[in-house]
Amino acid sequence: MANATFRIWRGEKGQGAFQDYSTEVSEGMVVLDAVHQIQAQQAGDMAVRWNCKAGKCGSCSAEINGMPKLMCMTRLNSLPLERPVTVEPMKAFPNIRDLVTDVSWNYQVKKNIKPFKPRPPDASDGTWRMAQRDVDRVQEFRKCIECFLCQDVCHVLRDHHMQDQFIGPRFLVYAAALEMHPLDVEDRLGDLKQKQGIGLCNITKCCTKVCPESITITDNAIIPLKERVVDRFFDPLAKLFRIFSSTGR
Repeated sequence: MANATFRIWRGEKGQGAFQDYSTEVSEGMVVLDAVHQIQAQQAGDMAVRWNCKAGKCGSCSAEINGMPKLMCMTRLNSLPLERPVTVEPMKAFPNIRDLVTDVSWNYQVKKNIKPFKPRPPDASDGTWRMAQRDVDRVQEFRKCIECFLCQDVCHVLRDHHMQDQFIGPRFLVYAAALEMHPLDVEDRLGDLKQKQGIGLCNITKCCTKVCPESITITDNAIIPLKERVVDRFFDPLAKLFRIFSSTGR
């Protein structure tokens, strides 16, 4: 057993300050264990969101020593415990209280993305034919647990607060899962360019680095979507083809 200090942000609606708590820590503990211990022994009114404690619900997202992480997946032996461990709420979303933020904006964004629209069945029995490689391509995107750490680290949302113009990496992954699905025939490229701000992403890969599910967000989702938008709206040959196609009707 040893003691460690946790510098936890306390307050409501963005108004507050850090408060230090010293607590016993032991082998195998994660940050969420320490926060719960402090909550039970020293700060019974501290607000913290969590659910599964298994890295699958995405509820306990916070910033640990300035880095967006899941508290339940951040082991204490990975942190320099000789210094205070800072734990604070995600900065890209409005603070409700202590470590809890209002992430409801994300759910509204998701509602505004055009849903899955399958093509007519390939066979008379109502089934489709798909290549396995096309099915495999979108499986990675389905691992997302909506912890919103990628949203939190994205500078467009975190630093520039452009939530009215940019849907963020999580929902570019969601759009990619739909756009790249071998059965989907919906057209989302106009929305991605105009309403959803894909051009605002400058592919720094910070979102990929914080993903607890190791989804290759930038290379496998965002860049291919950007390429589709460029091909549609900025490729001069494609533009000429569309012009001649429309005049020949």
